[in-house]
Amino acid sequence: MEQNYVTERVKTNNLTLLTDLYQLTMMNGYHICGLDKTRAVFDVFYRGAGGYSYAIAAGLEQAIDYIRNLHFDDSDIEYLRSLGIFGEEFLSALKDFSFSGDIKAVPEGTMVFPYEPILTVSAPLWEAQLVETALLTFINHQTLIATKAARLKECTKNKISEFGLRRAQGADAGIYGARAACIGGCRTTSNVVAGKLFGIPVTGTHSHSWVMSFDSELEAFEKYAEIYPDNCLLLVDTYDTLKSGVPNAIKVFDELKAKGHKPVGIRLDSGDLAYLSRKARVMLDEAGHKDCLIFATNDLDEDILLALNTQDAKIDVYGIGTKLITSYNNASLGGVYKLCALEENGKLVPKIKVSNSHEKTTNPGVKKIVRIFKDGMAQADLICLEDEVIDTTKPLTIFHPEQTWKKTTFTDYEIKELMVPVFKDGKLVYDKPSLKQICDNEDENIREFFPEYRRVINTQEYKVDLSQNLWNLKTELLNKAHGQV
Repeated sequence: MEQNYVTERVKTNNLTLLTDLYQLTMMNGYHICGLDKTRAVFDVFYRGAGGYSYAIAAGLEQAIDYIRNLHFDDSDIEYLRSLGIFGEEFLSALKDFSFSGDIKAVPEGTMVFPYEPILTVSAPLWEAQLVETALLTFINHQTLIATKAARLKECTKNKISEFGLRRAQGADAGIYGARAACIGGCRTTSNVVAGKLFGIPVTGTHSHSWVMSFDSELEAFEKYAEIYPDNCLLLVDTYDTLKSGVPNAIKVFDELKAKGHKPVGIRLDSGDLAYLSRKARVMLDEAGHKDCLIFATNDLDEDILLALNTQDAKIDVYGIGTKLITSYNNASLGGVYKLCALEENGKLVPKIKVSNSHEKTTNPGVKKIVRIFKDGMAQADLICLEDEVIDTTKPLTIFHPEQTWKKTTFTDYEIKELMVPVFKDGKLVYDKPSLKQICDNEDENIREFFPEYRRVINTQEYKVDLSQNLWNLKTELLNKAHGQV
């Protein structure tokens, strides 16, 4: 049902003009200059400066749906005509426009690192240029939120749930943010439309207004339990958590158990969560409700979760909203889309962007990512040229791409290529996994990394190096570019 519903929704959602104007002006320029059919290769990756030390890839499914539905309809062309900057020959050519290229990508839920290609487009230049903005929108946003969720999950051994819709920066951010949060580690959401679209289990209780709508807190709890006897989760901090809320919840839970029902638990939404949860846990246990869970909300983030852990908080599930859905401490992933190869005389020629800032200098050529494993654990990633072959029967030495004297040699190791084909000659060749399969992939990926690479404070730098061949190519192109200045 999940896939069918989403597919039908996408069919009616033409996002071809979800782009920046300069993509279209460049397309027009390529068309006029006869470069529109020239093959080009672009990489999507994120930079490390100021961002996360690792990321959880997400957004590929929406990128796929966008590519499959890519076309200019009559209203699109009429709108572009109204701008008065495009000629009729170009507008006429857009009527038959479709994506005919190749895309390879890292599957969603995969742990990736700065400067590694998350997605690569190989297509005629005007096609590859058009899709830049939309692909970055899908990948940047969902990867950012999935990464934030993974970081939050890393801060606690307890379950986390996504509660951010009301604080999201718009409906789409709330919907697709919930999907991404699920990939990153929130296996439930309060967002009902996300539950319907993507099959995410939905969860929730009542608000303070429910309690305030009755003559007493006890009456409010009793009515809620009467309506939802097998899903009774009570918010206990409307008036006084320990003197009123928890004692009244216990009374209601006693009545439910006497009738053969099993109460779910209580929710804390304010105050000293560590102190209140410890006290509430004792009260519930002493009353015979040891199986009742304690949920907590209230603008939670990594710092608060880590602090609650050190204070022996007795919280079973965290509902996380604002700080997750807005990626509160990191506004953008910083993903970019850069040309790495261009066809010249029938052959792809590596291209490099040079900058005074080393983090903005790109890695040239058509590439792949190889993850090196030893004893089942990830040790390093190697960005290689696409046609390179690694013989795992021989030792493999890698080196830091800037501090080249830093070297590591691996023996008795295994490798895994991270990127998989998604589109070939414009046709989808990738079996889109279910969201559950994506979440399972994320769980498996996280387990392959030592905790020091995943922690959110003083994270150990994971090795991401360039192969000798790629490093040689980059150095050659840098020297050549320097000679042109």
